[in-house]
Amino acid sequence: MKFLLTAFILFVSVANPAFAHVKTDTDEAALNAIYGEFIKAFKALDAAPLGNVYADDTTYVPEQPSVGIVKGKTAVLALYQKFFDRVKKRRASLEVDFRVVERISNNRNEDTEICYYMVRYHPPQDTEEPISEFAGKLVMMLKKNDQHQWRVQLDMSNRADAKHYYDATPHPNLYYGEQFSQLPAPITTDKQDNVYQHNK
Repeated sequence: MKFLLTAFILFVSVANPAFAHVKTDTDEAALNAIYGEFIKAFKALDAAPLGNVYADDTTYVPEQPSVGIVKGKTAVLALYQKFFDRVKKRRASLEVDFRVVERISNNRNEDTEICYYMVRYHPPQDTEEPISEFAGKLVMMLKKNDQHQWRVQLDMSNRADAKHYYDATPHPNLYYGEQFSQLPAPITTDKQDNVYQHNK
């Protein structure tokens, strides 16, 4: 999986710059808005907002060895909802945010987003358990559909140390989440048995 993600990033990074396309302000805003839909879904523990993110024929390549390649928006949203339902069952809550480090545009209707993401898991207050966090690397390839809406065609994720999210540098016009700052200890990170193993 690490090889697949690395190879894809290298491929899009060396694409012929002569064909690079500068996104309009409208496109930049629409692409950045994709991250807001993820934030809404995680906060509500409801996959419905992600219907505005993924293309009908999307492909999701999860990091976990136990989960195969997922095809189609319906299947991807079902996977997210299973994850959210698991969190609900634990009476917990989630937050997510992203920091985009590169946006590669080869033509006006295609885009590749390379970013870090951070998920925070808040256990029920009565358990007095610490907040857990989970970070990762994410590559998304997007295309405009017939309605000129940006939709994710390919979504690939991999694990990352939280420091990469925190150290990511903001770039003009690229989404850069600022809701998370490093938490003081105690905080649990990257536990093998935590809820995140069921999705991103």
